[in-house]
Amino acid sequence: MSPFWKRNRNASEHPPGTKIDLDFDHRTSTCPKCKTVHSGADIWNQNYICPKCGKYMPIGAKERLAMMLDEATFEPWFEEVGICDPLGTPGYPEKLAAAQKKSGSSEAVTVGYGKIGGHETVIGVCDPNFMIGSMGRTMGERITLAFERATERRLPVILFCCSGGARMQEAILSLMQMEKTSAAVKRHSDAGLFYCSVLTDPTMGGVTASFATLADVILAEPQARIGFAGPRVIEQTIGHKLPAGFQTAEFQLEHGMVDRIVERHNLKNTLHYLLYANPSRRNHHHLRKNVLLDHQLDHDSEELSHHHEKTPWEKVKMVRSSNRATSMDYIERIFQDFRELHGDRCFGDDHALIGGLALMSGQPVTVLANLRGKTMHERFYRNFGMPKPEGYRKAIRLMKQAEKFGRPVISFINTSGAFCGIDAEERGQGNAIAESIMTMASLKVPTLCILVGEGGSGGALAIAAGNEVWMMEHSTYAILSPEGYSAILWKTEGRAEEAAKIMKLTAQDLAELNIIERIIPEFGGATAETVDQIAPIMHSAILDFLKRYDHLSPEDIVLDRYARFRKF
Repeated sequence: MSPFWKRNRNASEHPPGTKIDLDFDHRTSTCPKCKTVHSGADIWNQNYICPKCGKYMPIGAKERLAMMLDEATFEPWFEEVGICDPLGTPGYPEKLAAAQKKSGSSEAVTVGYGKIGGHETVIGVCDPNFMIGSMGRTMGERITLAFERATERRLPVILFCCSGGARMQEAILSLMQMEKTSAAVKRHSDAGLFYCSVLTDPTMGGVTASFATLADVILAEPQARIGFAGPRVIEQTIGHKLPAGFQTAEFQLEHGMVDRIVERHNLKNTLHYLLYANPSRRNHHHLRKNVLLDHQLDHDSEELSHHHEKTPWEKVKMVRSSNRATSMDYIERIFQDFRELHGDRCFGDDHALIGGLALMSGQPVTVLANLRGKTMHERFYRNFGMPKPEGYRKAIRLMKQAEKFGRPVISFINTSGAFCGIDAEERGQGNAIAESIMTMASLKVPTLCILVGEGGSGGALAIAAGNEVWMMEHSTYAILSPEGYSAILWKTEGRAEEAAKIMKLTAQDLAELNIIERIIPEFGGATAETVDQIAPIMHSAILDFLKRYDHLSPEDIVLDRYARFRKF
């Protein structure tokens, strides 16, 4: 049986499309890097990746459509919007004619309707062989019309971007396409519809500064050059050479500008998954309800543990242990097919606070989690689980996306607190935490927050403003560390054990104060040895939570959450 997300639940009838004819006879492709000449059929079978040097070679519009779409589902749109020469630029008609002959495309973008894994979508493909995918009036018009029709028919949009930038021969009219296409994307987004862009080599200039980077999810192919200003322009401006790897997809991922880098052989599968996880507003409640009703809940007979004999200080030491189960240990066991999404679209990608999409017994959810790492190398990479502003801004972006597509949000909290550093303060740490709290507090989808380790101050609170907050049996949740508490009150860290007792930071303490709704048993301690016992209990409890909140309207979900915090 296929995975849940591969069972199409929202497809509608549509007239069959045309089969894309790929005539490889007498065709060859030359690798732009190693100059190896490949036959058309051979390089097609290699996904247009050079087997000799690994270079991702350019793919024409027709080939890309055939690679991504279900067979015989493509219906071209707006081919009647033909090439034009609006300014009468000398030599331009001849360049257009040559580009048509070279690419086999009528313009630099082909748009239309198709299906991916049975899921309907509007698709657009920029053709690198047509004047490097440069954007002129016709290209902008076709993309705008595609978004307008997608909005009208309540369909998602998948757009493969490739462009050297604005088309010089159309001057200012080319720049106007940036405004026109961006406005069309906004109308489509406001209608609650999904848009995914795939950035291929190169994606530069006006395309980058408009529709290419306005998507709900931004994917990129490996090695793709992505940026606004070209490298030669930058070098000329700043007066020195650029570092290796600058403006590559890998560079943009690390700097928070793309969600994922996806290899070509995984692209169709990834798009299929995203179309399932991001249904239109007309479908997402129906999908959620059907999935939940399909599953019987296994209620936990040992909901509350009786292992209360450990002292608060002992619990503090337990949650700090390198042997403690991580958020990812639970994510891997509770959810199906977790796919991390990266970046705050502003500065970087925080490795201490991750987020992405997952399936909960077939239902799409958004997952947020603190990761601390186990080995010393992992801990440095994860900044010891202490998020910076870009981590919280990534969480904000993903929470808003979850609300747009009706996905519940589930967070796993394990942090000693937000990172205290000069760079964090320079980038607005306090504001980022505040915005995260406000965003989660106002979400119109159910939110569940689970403290699986330390819950340190505002750094934890930023992703803990849920409809319900649960704690693992030996987890902690506090205003600051016991050492810090002792230092402030008694001018010494030596009374940390005493402070831990006074602070009321254990799950049992917080349950008595009505700050949390549930305690998850640990069977002596949440470690690699017990996580397989804990995960089924947590899985069943989460399903129960989702079912309880499924009948509430978006407005009632918000009011429920407000009432929860209003009582404090």
